Amino acid sequence: MNLGIAFEPLISLPLLVAAAVIAALVAGLLLFSRSRGSALRTLALSLGVIALANPSLTKEDRDPLTSVVAVVLDRSASQRFGDRTGATNKAAEIIKERLGAIPNLEVRIVDGGTDGEGDGTKLFAALSATLSDVPPERIAGAIMITDGRVHDVPLPQHLGFDAPVHALITGKENERDRRVALTATPRFGIVGQRQTVSFRVSDEGIPNGARVNVVIRRDGNTVANMVVTAGVEEKVQIEITHAGANIVEIEAAPLENELTLLNNRAALTIDGVREKLRVLLVSGEPHSGERTWRNLLKSDANVDLVHFTILRPPEKQDGTPINELSLIAFPTRELFQQKIREFQLIIFDRYAQQGVLPLIYFDNIVEYVRAGGALLIAAGPDYAGHNSVWRTPLEAILPATPSGNITEVGYRALLTDAGKRHPVTRNLPGAENSPPQWSRFFRVIDAQTVDGSTALMNGPDNHPLLVLSRQNQGRIALLLSDQIWLWARGYEGGGPHLDLLRRLSHWLMKEPELEEERLVMSARGGEILIERRTMNEKVEPVTVTQPSGGTQILNLTQAEPGIFRASVKAAELGLWRATDGTLNALINLGPLNPREYLEVTSTREVMLPLVNGTRGGVLRLADLSGNAPRIVQIRSAERFAGPDWIGLKQRDASVVRGLGLFPLFAGLSGLLILMAGIAAAWAREGR
Repeated sequence: MNLGIAFEPLISLPLLVAAAVIAALVAGLLLFSRSRGSALRTLALSLGVIALANPSLTKEDRDPLTSVVAVVLDRSASQRFGDRTGATNKAAEIIKERLGAIPNLEVRIVDGGTDGEGDGTKLFAALSATLSDVPPERIAGAIMITDGRVHDVPLPQHLGFDAPVHALITGKENERDRRVALTATPRFGIVGQRQTVSFRVSDEGIPNGARVNVVIRRDGNTVANMVVTAGVEEKVQIEITHAGANIVEIEAAPLENELTLLNNRAALTIDGVREKLRVLLVSGEPHSGERTWRNLLKSDANVDLVHFTILRPPEKQDGTPINELSLIAFPTRELFQQKIREFQLIIFDRYAQQGVLPLIYFDNIVEYVRAGGALLIAAGPDYAGHNSVWRTPLEAILPATPSGNITEVGYRALLTDAGKRHPVTRNLPGAENSPPQWSRFFRVIDAQTVDGSTALMNGPDNHPLLVLSRQNQGRIALLLSDQIWLWARGYEGGGPHLDLLRRLSHWLMKEPELEEERLVMSARGGEILIERRTMNEKVEPVTVTQPSGGTQILNLTQAEPGIFRASVKAAELGLWRATDGTLNALINLGPLNPREYLEVTSTREVMLPLVNGTRGGVLRLADLSGNAPRIVQIRSAERFAGPDWIGLKQRDASVVRGLGLFPLFAGLSGLLILMAGIAAAWAREGR
């Protein structure tokens, strides 16, 4: 119960102040003049002014409120090293018991850092959340059990309450660790060129300067080995081999007795970007679908197309002067000898020997393909004739031998068993129906596939229609019909010509997404999906390696022709790996190099400025007897901590349950007080 006094003036405050001033002046004159009864008159005036102020006695009934202390347990990834988790749990139990013995104290225990591993340990976010409904005057303090690597430590003035913050540090004093830090990394790179990556190997707990073996990997394959000096920035050149994500890893040899190997490896992703793809399109005899390939390639902004149409073969000579011809001479020597390797793809559309290209240039094309180039033959009746390109040195690499016959009958192209698995034709729109939902062709060049080639689509009587082949480092495609334009023009509903021709072109130019044999990892919600694409009927088990180094073996099941899948729970952030012994796949969850793993040795320094600003303490659990400090309540002190104890600020917060008022100058009591003052002054003056 609290007693007090309250005022509710009977007149406005300016009038009350004016009355008090007048009363004071009159009282001053009376006292100065030393007139008879001046003291009693002054008392009477004072009582009159007080009566106008209308004072009341108050009585408050209050219930005390509990003080609140928050205990934040660091559950971040760095707390899993050594015996930190065990030390945290043990200290938490002891502190909970000791806090529970303090009367009128509410204890709130919260786990922190569990959702911030990608961007560091966020303990103060957890503290703010757990104290969000508590007024600052009720907070007695906060205790954090952590390794000290906290990444959201505020300034003391931004904490939000005036109470001590204590840090109990797990881990040992002289821990050692080796880590790899990236100092300069590119985000993009041109395919076929090199990019420079800068990094530094740092040793904590021992002086830098040691010589360290470093392995550089790209997409899981070792590309370089280096010996570097710890503490010195180094640079390495990385070749960008393909479009899309090129994952580069830099791994340093372990340090003896180091805390963890997780941060001995740093990773980055360099997005490979192709320069404009150069395509050479040579059209032979004009036909209805001549512009199909041109329109397709010109619609792709990433393709630099060089197109020549043979309209005037050498045998068509007349007396017209060359300078009066509007035709451009075919630069055969420049294209097929000097600059042939500048093209990623060469397409012959219904081209036949007409004396335009000497046979030696076909030898150059063969060498170009075997060295890694790509060739596509869109054949027409010319392929079956005596002037077929098959009757050139290209015979050595073409995937099908013409019989000399042409079948001209309406038919719908069908996917072969291989075509249902191959990425060029797998899930081709319309193929899910039987017969396929696309228009008919009316011509196919009869041919026999050669060993090593794969027919993806067949025509009537199982004649191959689309045949693919590999020659050393290069690739070849043969389309044995010149009527793909029927799909493009919507005849009988048309067909997926854009999908087919674009996939075919990209397969020839070795786009990773269209590789027949491929292992892929992708994130789906809380799981990682492992997908094996293959032309085979079965696949080997896959070994999945977690960022922390743990492994598990998964058996994949067939989801559709050519695709086998399995999934694993994504329990950790970082770089995941999968391998079936032949192919490798990588995927990163969260940041490539989580902030949580950059520095993992325990430290007092990070929390020290805030703790000192709130008059708390930083204690290492390993130095405490019983592995937990004593806890005391203190009303006020210069420091709320000692070598083996921590203090909480004693609070006196309460809530008002009832309020009583007794007006002093109301009713009869007020009248009697005023009359007594006046009577006393009158009696003294009358003597």
